Amino acid sequence: MDNLLSFIASYWIQILSSMVIAYLLGSISTSIIITKIVAKKDIRTEGSGNAGFTNVLRSVGKLPAILTFIGDFLKCVIAIIIAWLIFSTIDINVITKKELMGYAGYLTGICCILGHLYPCYFGFKGGKGVVTAAAMMVLIDWRVFLVIFVIFAVIFAITLTISKASIIVAGLYAFVTFAITYFIDYRNGMVSFNYVIIASVIALGIGVLVIIKHRENIKRIIAGTEKKIISKK
Repeated sequence: MDNLLSFIASYWIQILSSMVIAYLLGSISTSIIITKIVAKKDIRTEGSGNAGFTNVLRSVGKLPAILTFIGDFLKCVIAIIIAWLIFSTIDINVITKKELMGYAGYLTGICCILGHLYPCYFGFKGGKGVVTAAAMMVLIDWRVFLVIFVIFAVIFAITLTISKASIIVAGLYAFVTFAITYFIDYRNGMVSFNYVIIASVIALGIGVLVIIKHRENIKRIIAGTEKKIISKK
């Protein structure tokens, strides 16, 4: 932990710049922009009021929803790649390169998600962060993403409800992250125990944020009024 604190003190400029860039990129709300272009409306006043993929699909259409998904996914990818480029200039031997890139990914990933949830360009009222969080998982640890995706797909196939699947996998994210980083990476000497704890805590924080943003969905699920995604011929 002392090594990590020393690293933060020495490279705070790189850390802060990566965080700011990630937040600003995350604040680019694809759903709001696309809906204004296509439908001349604010997606936050349509349907469920959420600035995200599902509401765009229901309220505007399939193509705008697909573009929203791509935009929300890519902005996190770009943010993390920029962070990796910034961190790649750091020459340090107190932690491994794998851990360094992992920390960079988690740090910028959560900042990008916060930007998506609370976009500074749109009155700090954004989406729920599921797609952006998925992009972070893909880049940082594909194994975690694969487990989460399979669970999500099974729950969605059973319930046909994106919100239910999203809430459940958000709650499981930290546990899956801990299991993989501890039993596979730490046990094989690939990362330190500090990394396992920090990665798991960040995953827990992201999961909690996503669940909090789904509080209205939770109320509708309990009341039995949450809408399902049903294909139309």
